[in-house]
Amino acid sequence: MTDARLGERLDGLLFFPVTAYGPDGSLHLDAYRAHVRAGVDAGAGAVFACCGTGEFHALTPDEFERCVAAAVEETAGAVPVVAGAGYGTALAGEFARRAERAGADGLLAMPPYLVVADQRGLLRHFTELAAATSLDVIVYQRDNVVLAPDTVAALAATPGIVGLKDGLGDLDLLQRTISAVRAAHPDRPFRYFNGLPTAELTGLAYRGLGVTLYSSAVFAFLPEVALAFHAALHAEGPEHEETLRRLLDGFYRPLVELRNEGRGYAVSLVKAGVRMRGLDVGEVRAPLSEPLPAHLDRLAALIDTGLGLVRS
Repeated sequence: MTDARLGERLDGLLFFPVTAYGPDGSLHLDAYRAHVRAGVDAGAGAVFACCGTGEFHALTPDEFERCVAAAVEETAGAVPVVAGAGYGTALAGEFARRAERAGADGLLAMPPYLVVADQRGLLRHFTELAAATSLDVIVYQRDNVVLAPDTVAALAATPGIVGLKDGLGDLDLLQRTISAVRAAHPDRPFRYFNGLPTAELTGLAYRGLGVTLYSSAVFAFLPEVALAFHAALHAEGPEHEETLRRLLDGFYRPLVELRNEGRGYAVSLVKAGVRMRGLDVGEVRAPLSEPLPAHLDRLAALIDTGLGLVRS
């Protein structure tokens, strides 16, 4: 953990590693370390350990802490490590303290378990989580966490809360949120990033709102394609626009269509992709299940297509 604030350090592609398991389903830290190290070496801008793609829901607190510590050791300060923290307020605080003990630079505050709370309750939940440690916190908006612009403005004034990950995809709401935070705190830095499952598909739309950070599930198993897309998205000129069109039409749209054919594929397809690229990270834990064989065949073909598109 460095002295620089998390919001200042976030840049580039945000890497969400999968969590590796051995043949018996137990934690496989050697494979996990190799996965994290490969992502950092490939050019990740940050490592988000034990979050959605990392099966936060399936980890015991001890496993969580060991994974976060391994990620911190493998990054060696080169990029920030952000750990997931979720469930109810009490357990989220416990995960937050374990993440801090493991050396993380910040937290991604996952939606509270099961309940649909009102705005006052959500504000209280995230405020209490931010007070549980000295780590900076990014609030994750998705599913049962839909935040009103005024609520985000209040969170932006809360010590320790430095950003919002948007997994909702409501661009009207996000624009109003950005405007409300800017009006309420014109001099306070607050970061936003696109956290939809395959964020590249909506990258152009989010860029129109000034949101350029995004999480890339594809980076976990196909960094060559993810980096090519990221470079083209942040460049100008007809050749870069053509690269975006080629990758969107030939790779990302078919991938999203495949992902939408199975429950939990936002995680299990990514994990299968990592295995296909040569690192045995095991299967997903229950209640998720592995992709169907026909879907794995399509994923393998898409990987070949993606590599062909960036090498042509």
